[in-house]
Amino acid sequence: MRPDYQLLIFDWDGTLADSIGRIVEAMNLAAERAGEAPSREDAIKGIIGLALGEAISVLYPHLDAHQVAVFRQHYADVYMALDQEPSPLFEGVAESLEAFRVEGYRMAVATGKARRGLDRVLKAHGWERYFDITRAADETRGKPHPLMLEEILQHCRVEPGRALMVGDSAFDLQMASNAGMHSVAVGYGAMSLQALAEFGPQVCIERFSQLREWLAGSAQFPIQGR
Repeated sequence: MRPDYQLLIFDWDGTLADSIGRIVEAMNLAAERAGEAPSREDAIKGIIGLALGEAISVLYPHLDAHQVAVFRQHYADVYMALDQEPSPLFEGVAESLEAFRVEGYRMAVATGKARRGLDRVLKAHGWERYFDITRAADETRGKPHPLMLEEILQHCRVEPGRALMVGDSAFDLQMASNAGMHSVAVGYGAMSLQALAEFGPQVCIERFSQLREWLAGSAQFPIQGR
């Protein structure tokens, strides 16, 4: 029997917002400014979800701490220039989140974005007070460490078994597992459903609106993760 979930926790980039292409472009433009070779698109997608400094270190392991800091600033400058109009939400996100609110779910965001960037996009969509709590990578431990989720659970006073993490990367699903939570994998973001299914999500979905169908008990569509 599916648990009676009370709290839905969402990743941002690649789960709620269609921003993966912009992240890939910004990373390679920042690499050019830093004098580094561009990275493959699949390699950049593979680090989305990590805190920015850690992501840069994975892509460019030869950089020292100072060089990573310089690269981070290049990325921040480039991304801000590209993101003058914040990335759009995926189809069905706004309507589904509004429905979840009406249906009584509590909601939160757990993201690899920095607080400044997250606050900017929340403001752009008029969602500053939409979520019970939001956690950004530069104010807590980064994914897949569970602290981000533990802080959200503590704030909302919800047990791990009554919360659900929704994300598009292995780091999202690993973080949920590390926190003792269930997860949902979305297949339209950074990683394929085939890759994400290995991390044991409760369900894998191809469209965000399918999350609401699954929570409501519809059984026609999902590709089960396990």
